[in-house]
Amino acid sequence: MERGLTGHYIDTIAGGVRCQAFIPEPLPPQPPLVLNGKLQGRINHAMLALGRLDAISTLLPEASLFLYSYVRKEAVMSSQIEGTQSSLSDLMLYEMKGLPGVPMDDVQEVSCYVNALMLGVQRIREGFPISHRLVMEVHTALMTSGRGIHRGPGQFRSNQVWLGGHRPDEAVFVPPPPQHLAECWSALERFINDIPEATDPLIKAALAHVQFETIHPFMDGNGRLGRLLIPLILVEAGILNEPLLYLSVFFKKHRQVYYERLQQVRVTGDWEAWLLFFVDAVADTASQAVTTARQLNRLREQDKTRLAELGRQAGSAGLVLDALFRLPIANINHLCQQTGLTPATVGKLLTAMEAKLGIVDEVTGQRRNRIYAYRAYIDILNQNPS
Repeated sequence: MERGLTGHYIDTIAGGVRCQAFIPEPLPPQPPLVLNGKLQGRINHAMLALGRLDAISTLLPEASLFLYSYVRKEAVMSSQIEGTQSSLSDLMLYEMKGLPGVPMDDVQEVSCYVNALMLGVQRIREGFPISHRLVMEVHTALMTSGRGIHRGPGQFRSNQVWLGGHRPDEAVFVPPPPQHLAECWSALERFINDIPEATDPLIKAALAHVQFETIHPFMDGNGRLGRLLIPLILVEAGILNEPLLYLSVFFKKHRQVYYERLQQVRVTGDWEAWLLFFVDAVADTASQAVTTARQLNRLREQDKTRLAELGRQAGSAGLVLDALFRLPIANINHLCQQTGLTPATVGKLLTAMEAKLGIVDEVTGQRRNRIYAYRAYIDILNQNPS
């Protein structure tokens, strides 16, 4: 449904050039959303997929093991949208004090994303609403190292920015001037917290994401934080117990359509077209996550069975495999801490698991401070839907 412009333009100056900035109207949309049969059916499909995703703990012996690595996959994909080159293996090597194969700033930014997401979830579980305070804390965590440390962590921007185009008067979009940010955020905060009326959580996540991207309140990190808001809203609403819905892969794959739908909302007011795209992203992503969980569970069972080929070492090798399932790139010291085995024993087990079974690979090529990767596990996580 086309409602027309969903805000108004005002004169502003960016980079010394006069241009028109867009200030969005508060949510919810007016006139209200039209949930016809097609859209409602796709919403229902997405909710069923979310239900299966939330039940993921029944598919894996320890859901936290899947969460650990899946959060990191999302961090990598979300940061790649912003231009970093870090991979999942780079991130895990960095966390293991190894040397990533990309610039340190890139991998630090990805690591900050992980910390920001987990901080947001922690605050919600402590009873904090999604408010100015929480968003500023999460943004500070997101920008606490790497290139972001000089880009105003935890502070609304104080200057006018524009998106797309080399000049602000030819930009694809110019977000609100800094003096309007507090007002715009306050209105969005009320909507997220169901003031004055409640909104279905899935629809709320969809609309709030667009509004946040339109407000563009920070100098940097807006895209990542806007994507973080989606699982945080669903966790706060109890739709998901764990923040396992990450749409970055879908948004990256369909990047052009994603940006077109955002701009379409602003210019024509067609929120329904955006919702169709968003709930398809949710259904596709949730279903893929469940498939990934099943593949990881199957891999664990298969490799546990293969350990029998190691004879008397099989029992201790099972402890090492369990530890690698928690962290699929690890050094001997970490594996000793996780298993209670001695360094000599762990070293022998890893040699056997590499040479005889091909379950792990040594990734440094060094004689000391060696790091091992559970390659099949990482390959499953790196799969993206075609």
